[in-house]
Amino acid sequence: MRHCACHASSARSVADPSDSTTGLSVPHWSLFATVAVIGYLVDQLTKAWALETLDDRIIGVIGDWFTLRLVFNPGAAFSTGAEFTIVFTCLSTAAAVTVLFLSRRVASKVWAVGLGALLAGVLGNLTDRVFREPEPFHGHVIDFLSFGDFPVFNVADVLINVAAGVIILQSLRGVSLDGSRDGDDDTPDDPDGADEASDDADASEENP
Repeated sequence: MRHCACHASSARSVADPSDSTTGLSVPHWSLFATVAVIGYLVDQLTKAWALETLDDRIIGVIGDWFTLRLVFNPGAAFSTGAEFTIVFTCLSTAAAVTVLFLSRRVASKVWAVGLGALLAGVLGNLTDRVFREPEPFHGHVIDFLSFGDFPVFNVADVLINVAAGVIILQSLRGVSLDGSRDGDDDTPDDPDGADEASDDADASEENP
């Protein structure tokens, strides 16, 4: 049994390698970083395309219901709060720092994807506010996705809303950033490593 317990512990370590100093789950943080980088690049590339292509025209994707048209938004997501650009810039900066801090605790694939999407969305719009016209930290965000009478938005806004959905879902499920559930710290949200360890433990019991 002692051999079994040691073998299972070893299997868990292999399934979810982490930095012994910081407790960082390397695979989950890598997933978080990958989602954040890809999401940010997609947002910035589509905005660059919109600037180049939609300057003086509107493209109908699905009639008048879904169109691509260039809008410069001084406010928050979906063109709200135009008079508070500097406030949103400061809040976005604080949000990005907070997400980076929380990402070190992530040991769940779902949370990794959610926080990665959130960071990508926040940084995407923050980049516009900091570097675009009319002046630094008061820049206008580029929006170009238009659905009917819904406010025009961009890829960053989509990512932020996806992240919000993940946060709500995980909160309702009672799943913490480290993958544990409320009231049962030993039940991970990401079962892959746990299942592999369990299989190895069973095999050890059958072949002592």
